[in-house]
Amino acid sequence: MIYKMLALNIDGTLLQDNGRLNKATKEAIEFAVGKGIKVTLVTSRNFSSATRVAKELKLKTCLVTHQGSFVASDLDKPILVKRITEEVTNDLVRFLEAFNCHIRLVHERYTIANKKKLPTNIMGKLVIQTGNRNSYAESYVDSLIDKLEETPVSPPKIEVIFDNNIDLFDARKAIQEMFHEVNCIENDKHLLEIVPQGTSKLKGVLYLCDRFNIQREEVVMIGSGKDDLPLIEWAGLGVAMGNASAKLKHAADWITRSNNENGVSYMVKEHFRKQQPIEFLKKMNLIK
Repeated sequence: MIYKMLALNIDGTLLQDNGRLNKATKEAIEFAVGKGIKVTLVTSRNFSSATRVAKELKLKTCLVTHQGSFVASDLDKPILVKRITEEVTNDLVRFLEAFNCHIRLVHERYTIANKKKLPTNIMGKLVIQTGNRNSYAESYVDSLIDKLEETPVSPPKIEVIFDNNIDLFDARKAIQEMFHEVNCIENDKHLLEIVPQGTSKLKGVLYLCDRFNIQREEVVMIGSGKDDLPLIEWAGLGVAMGNASAKLKHAADWITRSNNENGVSYMVKEHFRKQQPIEFLKKMNLIK
C-alpha cells in the first residue's frame, strides 16, 4: 500500500515522558516529509502549543488541534474552526463552578482559568503542554463567571480537571443530558475535555483528507491516548504506541515501541523506507 498521510498524536506519542522530542524522532519525521508524505499533528493541545512542536519538527503543515476544533497552519487563517458559543460557555462555567475543579477556557490565542490549586503531577502535565508564553497568554481569575460577564468568550475547547473521578462522572453525565451543543471527551485521569458537538480528532483528519484528496487507506495514524481510538480504527494503517492501553493496542493494525523507546522513529523507518517518493510515483503514473 502507498501511504500519503502520516497523522501523529503529540503527548505519549511524539514526545517522551519528559516532554522532549528525541533526535531519532525528528530525523524520522524529516525522512517521511522527504518522501512527500503529508505529516500532520493531531492533538488535544491548543494551536500555539502544537505549533511549537511542529516547528521543532520543521513541519509546515495544517495541524489538527483543540481535539479537532481548530485546524490550521496559520493562526490567522484557520481552515476549520468550531466554537462553544458564549451563551453555552457561560452556562457550562456556572454549572462547573459548583464542583471542586480547575476550569480552563482554551481559546486559540489565550487561556483563561480559575485559580483552583492542582496536584503537582497534573500541573506538571499542563506546564509541558502550554504554548510559548510570549505569544500565548494565560490568565487566572478568582471567578470565571464574573470574568465572562465582563469579557465573553467562545472557545474551541474547555478543559476541566476534577479532584476525583466521582465528580467527573457526575459532571459528564449531567452535561451530556443538559447540553446537546457539546461533546465530552475523557482522555486522562480526572480530565474532561468539552468541545463543540460533532468535533473530534477524526473529524479534523477527515476534513484534511477531503481537502487534499487523500483516501482512508492512504492514511497512517500513530497514537497512544483514549481519544486516538477512533482514528486508529479508521486509518488505513492504525498504529498504537507501546505505552498505549490494551484497548488501543487491540484496535491497532500494528504496535510499535513506546514513546521513550523511539516508537515513532522505529515505525516510520520500517514502513516508509521501501516506499518511493510521492512525486516519483506520480511521475511514473503509479498514483494520481
